[in-house]
Amino acid sequence: MTDTALKFIASFQAALGSPVPSSPVTLLDGKSLPSVFAVSDLAQASIAVAGSSLASFVALNSGDCPPGVVVDRNLASAWFAGSIRPQGWDLLPAWDAVGGEYECRDGWIRLHTNAIHHRTAALTVLDVPEDRAAVAAAVGTWSAQELETAVIGAGGAAAAMRSIAEWREHPQGRAVAGEPLLWTRRTSIAVRRNAMFGTGERPLDGLRVLDLTRVLAGPVATRLLAGWGAEVLRIDPPDWDEPAIVPEVTLGKHCARLNLRTPDGRSRFLELLGSAHVVVHGYRADALDRLGLGDEVRDSVCPGIIDVSLDAYGWTGPWRQRRGFDSLVQMSSGIADAGRLMAGGDRPVPLPVQALDHATGYLLAAAAITGLTQRQIDGTGSRWRASLARVADLLLQAGPLQVPTTPSSSPATPDPVGPIERTAWGNALRLPPPLVVQGAPLQWALPARRLGSDRPQWLGADDE
Repeated sequence: MTDTALKFIASFQAALGSPVPSSPVTLLDGKSLPSVFAVSDLAQASIAVAGSSLASFVALNSGDCPPGVVVDRNLASAWFAGSIRPQGWDLLPAWDAVGGEYECRDGWIRLHTNAIHHRTAALTVLDVPEDRAAVAAAVGTWSAQELETAVIGAGGAAAAMRSIAEWREHPQGRAVAGEPLLWTRRTSIAVRRNAMFGTGERPLDGLRVLDLTRVLAGPVATRLLAGWGAEVLRIDPPDWDEPAIVPEVTLGKHCARLNLRTPDGRSRFLELLGSAHVVVHGYRADALDRLGLGDEVRDSVCPGIIDVSLDAYGWTGPWRQRRGFDSLVQMSSGIADAGRLMAGGDRPVPLPVQALDHATGYLLAAAAITGLTQRQIDGTGSRWRASLARVADLLLQAGPLQVPTTPSSSPATPDPVGPIERTAWGNALRLPPPLVVQGAPLQWALPARRLGSDRPQWLGADDE
């Protein structure tokens, strides 16, 4: 157990403000991921606070003391890297052939091009074919910030590398530093305010979670809720896919498609929302409003809904509607530059895992459960907001490590465990869960599946 992990836990718990006392948390010792930042502390702490939130919810419903929570440091680090181990097949590469860091004439930039429309935007701005060497040559003629502005303006996703000091002076960096780690507001009274959930080891059994999230924080949050028994229905647009990530994050979920730009798609979505208990979404700040599905609409369709959302760059400031991903926030916020400096090199050195995504995901799950706990007490719904940039700020506040962790001192990858998970791609194994809540083991009833595998409906229900 480290002081930094305990400080992270205290920050998370203060942000959640649970109405039920937190449970005792045991952090098992282990090694750390190779980084100049406290990545393994962040992993262990964010997973711990999700477990503590569930323990408080269980205690409220049982009338007993909160059950104990144990988080294995090595497994927490491993789950931040990836939990699935294919048997006889391979995961697709995490990044496409174009995306990554490139040297500009005055610094570095990262292009995020996994999505076709983001790739098209970058290639159009650079006026080159889909060829990495051609992209590198073209990028070298640009100023990093000018190229960032051009790609973003064309509908793409990119981030120039900034130092920590530059980010702290940047208007968006200042805006993020002034935001709460979790923004929350109480909303409307639930119609089914006395609904109870859980059966023994499945404390979230009967909970309906509508999942409108994509890579990666939101899917991590809803995967955890599914592991405690929640019925998670993920909704994606007709043309969306994230093939490298789907086997990792669709564990325990049903996956359907709806076109929310059409009257029929919106109508069906509102029917699903009307009988949900939690909705988790990761669209940019104004996206649902433009679809006619803004905050007031969601509250009126499902009074008492627990509405949990995230974005990349924060909810205030000039970049509040900017497209962003974990790897881009690391470039913008100074994390990648700090890694470069500590490594003594000239190119960006990001975190060894998408730690901002994963940590934010567990914080979102904790928010959903805390909102559910509050609703069990007084019947009120709640709205919660988090951002990758604000979690990055928390990591930056802890400061770079005096002695960066090296690969030789990192945790060994744990062995996966059975039983065999029969995924849509073939058999697989999962790592043991990093989190144990006494009496509520994490167990997923459904294997990972492809997006769009299911119908947009709740299991065996008439959407009462």
